[in-house]
Amino acid sequence: MPPGRPARQRLVSNENDENSSTHMTRAKALNVEELAVPAKGALQPKKSAVNANNAGLQRKRTALGDVSNVGKSDVVEGKKAASGRVGLVSKAAYPTGIQKNTSRPASRAAPIPKGTNTATESKRTGSGAGYLAAVPKRRVSSSTSAAKREEPALDEAEPVHKKPHTRTSDKQIRSDARAEDNAKAPAVRADAPKLGGADAAAGYLKQEDEDLNDPLMVAEYATEIFEYLRNLEVSTIPNPQYMSHQDDLEWKTRGILVDWLIEVHTRFHLLPETLFLAVNILDRYLSEKVVQLDKLQLIGITAMFIASKYEEVLSPDVENFKRITDNGFSEAEILSAERSVLGTLNYSLSYPNPMNFLRRVSKADNYDIQSRTIGKYLVEISLLDHRFMVYRPSHAAAAAMYLARLMLDRGAWDKTLAYYAGYTEDEVEPVVELMVDYLARPVVHEAFFKKYAAKKFLKASILARQWAKRNAALFGILDTDLSLDQIS
Repeated sequence: MPPGRPARQRLVSNENDENSSTHMTRAKALNVEELAVPAKGALQPKKSAVNANNAGLQRKRTALGDVSNVGKSDVVEGKKAASGRVGLVSKAAYPTGIQKNTSRPASRAAPIPKGTNTATESKRTGSGAGYLAAVPKRRVSSSTSAAKREEPALDEAEPVHKKPHTRTSDKQIRSDARAEDNAKAPAVRADAPKLGGADAAAGYLKQEDEDLNDPLMVAEYATEIFEYLRNLEVSTIPNPQYMSHQDDLEWKTRGILVDWLIEVHTRFHLLPETLFLAVNILDRYLSEKVVQLDKLQLIGITAMFIASKYEEVLSPDVENFKRITDNGFSEAEILSAERSVLGTLNYSLSYPNPMNFLRRVSKADNYDIQSRTIGKYLVEISLLDHRFMVYRPSHAAAAAMYLARLMLDRGAWDKTLAYYAGYTEDEVEPVVELMVDYLARPVVHEAFFKKYAAKKFLKASILARQWAKRNAALFGILDTDLSLDQIS
């Protein structure tokens, strides 16, 4: 009797979970040619008359033309487009024998907080804290208190486990430490400054205290970390008017490229941070260099290649990026473009990702899965629409969470949410109006819409667009029949 057919191993990859460990590895057996189907039309440069004479000299790039939305009809909301593509097979299906050691020392005592952070707040001036030309509206700094907590009394001359008559276990030591910490907590919290009002301060202390016993959350430094990220935002924002010095490119062409990068990002099962960093690298490079149309896809795939090596544990091989462009570029061209991009950016890749700020404000929202998923969809709109480029990542994240809660009727934007987001309700209104304007218009970026129309993303794109069409008039948006390309 012939041997039975081995059962096919199924990979469970929940892309809605940012902490999912199923990512694309350095597999060269991936069927990445599936993104490259026969071209449906070439991209038209800004100077079409000049480039028409040189059309025979340009190399044909079919992969980017495949996912372009030129000449395609609008996507019917709620329906999946017919496609014969087969999903990629990750190398994670083949065990490598490497196992992660998750054991922890049994004698490790719970960390004791150094003290209570004190914070100061400076007055804000103007409006629109996330706007590039505006002065930052919130600068929260913290410093640790000089007084240190008393640690459990232990004899330093002799370890605990060597004392002949001591039977106090590590569990009892940790319990005593927590009891002592809780006994001192009210006296410390009474001295805390009232940032953003009494309600915000109480909410802040309540949320942070839940993470004090978790060393991975570094609650003692959370305020300082996000203060650093807010200062870093100014230096990593690209020039919002860089298209004015590009001869062959236009905003519509950039939107088509970013939409294709979202599809590549989805097929490779990469982290959300990788996508945001890739688009930021692309825009910052285009702010400094003039790029021809036939090299735009090369810069885009190189930006994704750099971002994956920066953010991912195991990034896809350069061979995979070459094949996903339908072999339009060689490995040598991608590596040469990588050196050019990194040299132009001076190897500065410390981008304050908007996902960090979205997780921060989601903490005050009790990590509601529905509002957080819709917030992720809304914050990715800032990648495709160039009008968001003048706003900071933290501003886009705050507006995304505000609009998501408004769609789901989760209540008012209280002081605790404003404290964690860093923006008041008045400050997020301009960005919210841009998001509603994008949602209320016909679908332009198909790959982006279909990604969040899936069930694992709770059909966020369908829900958000239906809500925006019903309420567009409330935001002063009346010409919803015009597409994004027509108003740009």
